Amino acid sequence: MAASSGIALTSTRVAPRELALGLSDPGISSASISFPSSNPSFRSLEITRKVRLSKRTAVVKAMSGSHSVDVDLTLSPRVNAVKPSKTVAITDQATALAQAGVPVIKLAAGEPDFDTPAPIVEAGINAIREGYTRYTPNSGTMELRKAICHKLKEENGLSYSPNEIVVSNGAKQSIAQAVLAVCSPGDEVIIPAPYWVSYPEMARLADATPVILPTHISENFLMDPKILESTITEKSRLLILCSPSNPTGSVYPKKLLEEIAQIVAKHPRLLVLSDEIYEHIIYSPATHTSFASLPGMWERTLTVNGFSKAFAMTGWRLGYIAGPKHFIAACGKIQSQITSGASSISQKAAVAALGLGYAGGETVSTMVKSFRERRDYLVKSFGELEGVKIAEPQGAFYLFIDFSCYYGAEVEGFGAIDGSESLCRYLLDKSQVAMVPGDAFGEDTCIRISYAAALSDLQNAVERIKKALIPLRSAVPV
Repeated sequence: MAASSGIALTSTRVAPRELALGLSDPGISSASISFPSSNPSFRSLEITRKVRLSKRTAVVKAMSGSHSVDVDLTLSPRVNAVKPSKTVAITDQATALAQAGVPVIKLAAGEPDFDTPAPIVEAGINAIREGYTRYTPNSGTMELRKAICHKLKEENGLSYSPNEIVVSNGAKQSIAQAVLAVCSPGDEVIIPAPYWVSYPEMARLADATPVILPTHISENFLMDPKILESTITEKSRLLILCSPSNPTGSVYPKKLLEEIAQIVAKHPRLLVLSDEIYEHIIYSPATHTSFASLPGMWERTLTVNGFSKAFAMTGWRLGYIAGPKHFIAACGKIQSQITSGASSISQKAAVAALGLGYAGGETVSTMVKSFRERRDYLVKSFGELEGVKIAEPQGAFYLFIDFSCYYGAEVEGFGAIDGSESLCRYLLDKSQVAMVPGDAFGEDTCIRISYAAALSDLQNAVERIKKALIPLRSAVPV
């Protein structure tokens, strides 16, 4: 690949000498996200991601003291099949640039910019002061699981007992354990696209096959039940729903969920994993419906939620899963052999979070009001650009914009803009705004912008992006 400004992706076969020195793994290439050498602050910053190229076994000579030792450096095929998170890579890259003094505006990570609400923080501090610092039960403290059961009953119309809840180190762990618990090798996991980057990779880790079901921006990225019905096979084991959605902000209306439920009911082997982590970040008149609350779906649904987004508790690492005891016990068994119980301190803080009131009370509603203001600003600002397509998000804090009208442009000193990744590289280089290319979410026409940032930063970012896009318009072939 020719050198270009922005992030450059390169792929090279690892040399035997590098293997012997322990610089890389065999049977893979090293693909790196690097920055142009013209800028010293970019030169030393590199994130390496490794891509599986073959299944061959490699044994190399390693020196241990005065002895030569044979070392097999092959990795598990499951691990080699998994792609690293592009969202994490870009976020880490942007952070490194900012630390190096580059004025990057970071709009890649899905992390609220608000501080954790004071009552939650105080509960955590008090837990430490009171010596509440020991292991908790594997599935979570009884106090927290009872509070979660109360929340699910009052807010979602779902009845669970504490032994139908497992508290984990974040919703991501809950989802991964659920996929591992219910999927067998060869099973299919149906995932509507655009999707959160981790869903397909979790399926692969379970030796299951991700089956991607496309949606369209003209329909607000909502799944067509007819396409779902035609996609289901005897191998279909799990359907993953995320509403409000990451990355699109789409919210499934109750009527559409009911249509989906009717289809699911026809297939006894098909379960549903409902990711509801953004349920409280929703913009009226949109409303949230828990899939498990629909007729006949409680027995078929694994509901995942957590505290990271609505309560601005990302670093506290706490999530949970609720569902029929048979499946939840399996999730707990996996957790018992991987991490055991979540942080005792975080669990005390979570009890305080659930005590803030219905849907987080005024504390959360104030944050949601700010998110809505930011959303409205971005939709209006980018809506002024000719050719750009936007499906206005009804929840979460992401804008998934179709910028494909700029694809095909040739930029002197950079090269071709041939997709979402090259456009993100170009915008990072020219406008110093970090965003995530849509191909990471299964939709290459779009770019994800996180508006979990101060309005002043978003205003600055829009000015930079618009300025950087000006030369592209004239460079696109007619």
